[in-house]
Formats: sequence, C-alpha cells, structure tokens
Amino acid sequence: MALRLASISVDLDSLQHYCRIHSLPESVLDSRARGLVYATAVPRFQELLRAVGAPGTFFAIGEDLADAGAAAALKAAHASGIEVGNHSFSHDYALTRRAPDSMREELVRGEEAIFAATGTRPVGFRAPGYTLNAALYAATAERGYLYGSSTFPALPYYGAKAAVMGALALAGRPSRSILDNPRVLLAPRTPYRPDPAQPYRRGKGAVLELPMTVTPGLRFPFIGTFATTLPLPAVRAAWRACRGDALFNFELHGVDVLDAADGIPPELVRQQRDLRVSSARKLERLATIFRWLKEDADVVTLRVSAERLAQTV
Repeated sequence: MALRLASISVDLDSLQHYCRIHSLPESVLDSRARGLVYATAVPRFQELLRAVGAPGTFFAIGEDLADAGAAAALKAAHASGIEVGNHSFSHDYALTRRAPDSMREELVRGEEAIFAATGTRPVGFRAPGYTLNAALYAATAERGYLYGSSTFPALPYYGAKAAVMGALALAGRPSRSILDNPRVLLAPRTPYRPDPAQPYRRGKGAVLELPMTVTPGLRFPFIGTFATTLPLPAVRAAWRACRGDALFNFELHGVDVLDAADGIPPELVRQQRDLRVSSARKLERLATIFRWLKEDADVVTLRVSAERLAQTV
C-alpha cells in the first residue's frame, strides 16, 4: 500500500548544541564551526531537495538568527519554497521544566526571529530534544499553531540516549540533555490529536501532532542518523515496514550532511560518530531515500501534511 503523504524536515541545531549534549566546552568550536549548519548544511539540503524535486521543512532556533549570515541563509531557503518551523528560541533541552510563562516566551521569541528573517510566521513547532508536556502543548495551542512535530516514540533511541547520559554522568560530565517521560514510548506513532493534559495520548487537542516516523512493533527510528549510517538493506526494510502509514515524517539534522572534513573539531567528531561518514556518502544515501519517497508518496511540507490531515485525524 502506497503512502498518502511524506514530509522531509531538518532541525537546524548548531554545533554548540552537540557540545552541550556531549558535555564538551563550546570553546572547541571556532567561528567557522559555529556557523557550519547555516553556511554549509543549509545550502546542501537546499540543493538536494531541489535535485530530487521535493519540498522540505526547516526547524530554526531563534537565537541562531542573530547572526546575519544565518538569517540570510534561512531567508534564501524560505524564498526557494522551504517551510520554516519554530524550534524554540534557545533550544533549551530542559524547556519542559520551565515555568509556563517562560515556555511561552521561548515560542514568541523564536517566532519573532523567524518572522524577522523570512517575513512569515511559523505554524509548526518542534520541541528541543523532542520533549513535550502539557504546559508546552498548551503554549502551542495558545499561540495558534497548526501542528506540532515533537513526539518521537522510539524505544532504541530512548535506550541509547539513557545509556549515553548515564555514562557521561558517571564520568562527571553530565549532559545538558534530559530524558523524556517514558510515557512517550507508548505514544501514537502516526498523526493524532493529543489529550491536552497528557499530550502523548490521543484526545481532542487543537494542535495536530505529527510524530516522527518509527517502525511498527520495535518502533525503530527512521531518522537521518540511522538512515545515513546503517546498511542500505536495513534502511529499506524499515522503510517498507512503514509504507502503509498515513504520513512518513522523515526527520533529519543539519549535521546529517556534514563531516569531519568540513572543519568540525576532533573532540566533537569522537563523540558524534556519524560525522566520521563522508558528507558525499550521506548525501548520496539521502538522495536515494528521497527518491523512494517521491515514488511512493505525495511529498509535501509538514504544513501541507497538517492541513490535509486536519479534517480526518
């Protein structure tokens, strides 16, 4: 059975955020490395999407857009037809632990930065670290968002993240990331309307949730890191397992088209092992997967997916 819809989204997390995950000092990044996602990854994704004839959605972090080069790159991407969603202002991994007023401020400041760069206000939100709770969901509803795309019910990812965070803590270098509520592992894996009080459950919330794709059963994550590093037969098997879903929501990050040769410090490359794979190889793999999507689905932005699904979910 062919997919009805597919979307490709890219979180534009700068390398500073990977330093925070791995408890590395941000001083290991020079000025070029700090700007690599917008200076190098954004154009690569633009060209890849253009080459295969697919639209995309970029999730931008507001504070990054204070840099004129980053703002110009996002403006150019938006002008080419790419949707821009809100990934918060500061990408605080512990956003769900803040007071409600602080959560709203993160949304508003992110919106303002994106509007200043592109001239368009975002209608989609993705939480830092994929972590959602009732207060943050309420903030998106209050701000009038059409959709959220934060739910990531991937058991292998959750287990790996817990292991890495535990190892860093034992080493006396705690990660600034946080572990989500285990309830996320039982969340719907296909588009749904959340219960506002428990957004990892179905309900009648105003903001449609578009989970990132995981396979049925084992809930293996189909995201950029795995799609670009695993053997192609394994990736194809995961793809085929999801072909009956209403939406294939393929989530990536800017680093998924970067490698060590781009000027990333070795300290970060040692921790973020997918950076050891050449960008050329990763781009080739992504082009293959994007073509699968084009062959079997109507590939649209997340905004269009939400608009089409809103009346049926």
